[in-house]
Amino acid sequence: MTSLILPKADRSTERYTIRNQPVPVAKRDPGSFNRIAYAATHVVADPLADNDPWLAADIDWDRTLAFRHHLWDLGFGVAEAMDTAQRGMGLGWPEARELIERALKESRSREGAVIACGAGTDHLAPGPDVTIDTIIEAYESQIEAIEAHNGRIILMASRALAAAAKSPDDYIKVYGRILSGVKEPVIIHWLGEAFDPALEGYWGKSDHMAAMDVALDVMGAHADKVDGIKVSLLSKEKEIAMRRRLPEGVRMYTGDDFNYAELIAGDEQGYSDALLGIFDAIAPVASAALGELGAGRDKEFFSLLDPTVPLSRHIFKAPTRFYKTGVVFLAWLNGLQDHFSMIGGQQSARSIQHLAELFRLADDARVLADPELAARRMSTLLALHGIE
Repeated sequence: MTSLILPKADRSTERYTIRNQPVPVAKRDPGSFNRIAYAATHVVADPLADNDPWLAADIDWDRTLAFRHHLWDLGFGVAEAMDTAQRGMGLGWPEARELIERALKESRSREGAVIACGAGTDHLAPGPDVTIDTIIEAYESQIEAIEAHNGRIILMASRALAAAAKSPDDYIKVYGRILSGVKEPVIIHWLGEAFDPALEGYWGKSDHMAAMDVALDVMGAHADKVDGIKVSLLSKEKEIAMRRRLPEGVRMYTGDDFNYAELIAGDEQGYSDALLGIFDAIAPVASAALGELGAGRDKEFFSLLDPTVPLSRHIFKAPTRFYKTGVVFLAWLNGLQDHFSMIGGQQSARSIQHLAELFRLADDARVLADPELAARRMSTLLALHGIE
């Protein structure tokens, strides 16, 4: 049995033995799923770039694109250049645009690859000179860049709009203008303040239920241009309430990394499709679970996916915006990249105690693809922190 020394919360250490065998990696076709499932995926930094890591975003393109193939192999759609890719936390629009162009080109190299790309206003710095019209122009410029390569749009939330809007009417104007002009139906992303404090009060209301009314009005007026909405409020009750009020034909994509298993399974009144950052980290298990759900084996679906929920809640614990550290950490442990370096130096955003508990929970969830490799890499990291 593979074992290693891990720190405990009381500052002592223990010899921890990996108990569980990983869920096997198996290629799947999206047609075997009865839910649409996007994984919001990370970028792999270039650890050998001669740069200032807090200031420059150098990307290992080969590893980054290989990870997209890993997700496509498992049946997932790729949600490209989302906040998982560290947009707003080190990855600017110039890098995101190149990422989108490369990923879209890569998707055309294989039949049936599903991809949608984040369009926002992150190249527009919030400030007193930013108007609603300049926000519209910023959205349009990113959409134009994506649509020029025949990319589908995920309409991301805008920090600039949250700062400039005076009322819900400003949101209605912006989204109405954007939705009227897109070529294909989009996925709207309502990113809550738990993920990004700058988005508090989005849709012009501080109360989520009141904000929901505004978003529903926007979608109702442009239902033909809305494929669905991704809700990232970390509240299953709010997501279900909104899901039951969606215009006909508009999908709910869960962004709830705390409650995704039961939301995807659904209830007698409906279910959520998925667009999740945690699917990046637990892709083989999530793929197997979705395959079971598609085959009508609900019990097996939950037996696979339920153990991943404590892991996800740990990765996404407050400050939630640092969840990206856990996602990249697992990619490194699982041999999907050769290092634990991140854009903006974000590998330092979580403590060694946090990462040690993540390791234990990853074992419980059966997501350590190669236990010996994972233990060896974890031990290397611990040694750097004086734990041997």
